[in-house]
Formats: sequence, structure tokens, C-alpha cells
Amino acid sequence: MTKTYEVRTYGCQMNVHDSERLGGLLETDGYVRAEEGSTPDLVVFNTCAVRENADNKLYGNLGHIASVKEKNPGMQIAVGGCLAQKDRDTITKKAPFVDVVFGTHNIGSLPVLLERARIAEESQVEILESLEVFPSTLPTKRDSVFAAWVSISVGCNNTCTFCIVPALRGKEKDRRPGDILAEVQALVDDGVVEVTLLGQNVNAYGVEFGDRQAFAKLLRACGEIEGLERVRFTSPHPKDFTDDVIAAMAETPNVMPQLHMPLQSGSDRVLKAMRRSYRQEKFLGIIDRVRAAMPDAAITTDIIVGFPGETEEDFLETIEVVRKARFTSAFTFQYSQRPGTPAATLPDQLPKAVVQERYERLIKVVDEVAWDEAKKQEGRIVELLVADHEGKKDGATHRLTGRARDNRLVHFVPGEHEVRPGDMVRVLITYAAPHHLVSDEPPISFRRTKAGDAWESRQGRTEVRSVGLGMPSLGVPAPLPPAPVCAV
Repeated sequence: MTKTYEVRTYGCQMNVHDSERLGGLLETDGYVRAEEGSTPDLVVFNTCAVRENADNKLYGNLGHIASVKEKNPGMQIAVGGCLAQKDRDTITKKAPFVDVVFGTHNIGSLPVLLERARIAEESQVEILESLEVFPSTLPTKRDSVFAAWVSISVGCNNTCTFCIVPALRGKEKDRRPGDILAEVQALVDDGVVEVTLLGQNVNAYGVEFGDRQAFAKLLRACGEIEGLERVRFTSPHPKDFTDDVIAAMAETPNVMPQLHMPLQSGSDRVLKAMRRSYRQEKFLGIIDRVRAAMPDAAITTDIIVGFPGETEEDFLETIEVVRKARFTSAFTFQYSQRPGTPAATLPDQLPKAVVQERYERLIKVVDEVAWDEAKKQEGRIVELLVADHEGKKDGATHRLTGRARDNRLVHFVPGEHEVRPGDMVRVLITYAAPHHLVSDEPPISFRRTKAGDAWESRQGRTEVRSVGLGMPSLGVPAPLPPAPVCAV
């Protein structure tokens, strides 16, 4: 009988992309995705280790699934991702019923490890310390037909004191530009109209092969791919964000006017303790230059509250930066003391009550600023790429959902149009909320796209896609076209 699987994903976009690869691997191996509400033959936990509750969440979920496995003896459980890389020995001790533990560098080993566990009737643990095969060599089961993640690098060379990712993902490894562009072209040929370039520090791309302008060149090269309508990237680091990238964004029509720029803290003192090699003035200067080049750009951020030693004055500086930067939204986090990070041993760890109170104050300011920025969209006409997972009809209003060019979420009424996910509509914004926009008038225009055709043609079919691109070859790659001189 055909075996079924379920992948449960926690963490960042890189984890989401890895889960698509896991799905592709398993379906290539003969598995099918389990229907909602059914008991799968295999459950894979793709974990994150960045936040403190990651451990509790994993072991809580494993505790729950243990009773399910007890009633279904043939069921297998696998744990992968960053937490597996970190807690390789702990997982099987705390949860001996787990069949496979695998790391961030060897997701391609999962089918073999599952078979070994089945034959040996004992847990299999395989954690590689360095990347052997770039993930893009693996088959993928994309969640979206018309939008795709494309990894341009893995790992990180930074040493932020709060972050354990470099220890788990390793030093930065860059793919060659030709391999990236070939994958993007293959995706476009397959019906994709939007790609998001991924990297732990995406704008440091090129550091491994010595080209500081490689990322700006890559954005411009994506602009030459016919049929690719939207290009996004995440997440950049302020220390590596240069004016040639701003120019490439502003001058390449299919690069979207959207930027996710992690702040972490508005206090220079805290940024220094975090080993974030920029300060408030530099950060705000980047924001100002982005808005000068792209006045309508939507800028989002990450902020950590309660870093060790953070004072009330430090916190108020963060609030000040939020008000000055006018973020469209912010991902806000309470500092998590992660074993293995330098910050975990710093003095002056703050009481939970203090962190919670500051966190709640920050959210209020973030929402206030976001709503003020959203209201500026009322009365504007925006182009939407109609969503699939976010785009189910609202039973009461019959609204669908799409993403504007600046990545804002917009709920809209389709009117008389037979709108499909992947199609494009232009709508008038009639109402703004802090975290979404609304258009309650029929679309001003509607455009059927090849992405919509691809979505429609694949309904009811399961397909696994593979792009045969490997690790970068040895030697210096063929150069991208020279970047134009940026106006200062």
C-alpha cells in the first residue's frame, strides 16, 4: 500500500523551503501527502532552534505523537532541521521512539535513513557538519504553483551573539550565478511568475567568490528573464546593504518595492552587545536612501525585546526608530536565552515580567505605525497577484486575497471575473487595517496569466519538480554583466 506522510514546519523561510524539498524527496520515494485529519505513516518535524520555546514545542508535539504511534506500530517519526542539528543526542534520549534524526546539511538522506530504521528496527541519527549537496539538487514539492523560493546561499559568516544559526547552518556557501539563473528560468518555464531569493544573509551573496556587487548584478539579471513578473529577497543584513543594491531594486522593473531589513534593536549600545555591525544612524540612513529611490516601498523588520542588559532608555530608542522608520509591519520577539550562544552567558538577563511589559508596549507602537502607513493606501490602485493558500473565498463577503507589489495582503471582491490563483488584478483600496487592506469594489482590470493556467491545469494532480543544479563548481564563476555606476 502507498505510504502517506506529513511534514510539520517550524521557523524561517529557509525551513519552509527545506520542507518543500522533503516533500519532493518523499513523493519521489513513493509517499503521498496525507489527507487532513488522517493518520500518516510518517510524520517529519522540520525544526527551528532560534527561539526558547522551540525545544518545548518539539518535545510537546513528540509526546502527543508518541501515543498515536503506539496505536499504529508501523508509523515512523523523523526530526530534522536546526534543533536536530543542535540536539542530536538529546532527541533520541528524550524521545526514544523517534526513528530518524537528521540535520540541516543532509535532508537528502531522509528516505535512506527511514529504510535503515525500518530494517534495523532502531533509531538512525545522521548529522553532517558541512553541506555536501546544495538543496536545489533535490526534487521539490512546491506549495505554490506560481511562486517559488530560490536559495542563492546557505549559512552565515556573522557572529551575532543571540543567534545560533551560524553554528547550525555553517559558513556561507554561495551558488554560482549561472546555476541560480538557470533554476529561475526553469521555474518560469514551469509557470512561476514570482521568485523569492533566499539566504541567511542574502545580500552578502558573492562573498565566497569575491564579488561584492554580485547580489546587485543578480537582481538585474533576474530582470532580464522574460515572464518573471516579481522578484523578492529575504533577509538582508544592514551591514552589507549597499547603494548598488538600492539602485538595482529601483531600476529593475520586476524587483518589487519591498524590503525586509532586520533592526533587532534601536540602541547603539545593545547593537554593539549583539555584535550587529551597524548603528541606528546607519540603519535609518539605509531606510532614507531606499525611500528616496522608491518612495512607495514597504519596509518591514525584525525586533528583539529584552536583550541582556537592555535598559528602559535602550528600549525607548528602539521605539524611536520604529516611529522614524515607519515600518509597514514588524516581527517582534522576546529575547530567548539559547544555550550555545554568547548572549546566553551575558550578565543582566532581564526578568520575564520586564520583557513582557516592553514587548506589549512595542507591539502597540508597531501596530499604530503600521495602521497609519496602511491608511495612506486608501484610494490607491494596486496590482495584485491572486493568492492560492491565502485566497480561499470568504463565505460572507466572497472576497479573495492577493499580494500587492509591495507584498501587502489585500482582500478583494472578484466581481464577475473568474479569477484564479496566479492571475493579476488591479483594484482600488477602500479600507485599511493594521495588517491588511481591503477592496470592496470590483477589479478595475483583470489579466489571465500563464501562472493561472498552470494552477488550473494542476488541480487534482500531484507533481514533484526537480531542477538538476548542484553545488558550485570549483574556480571563479563566469562574471555577471558589470553593474552600472550608482548615483551618489
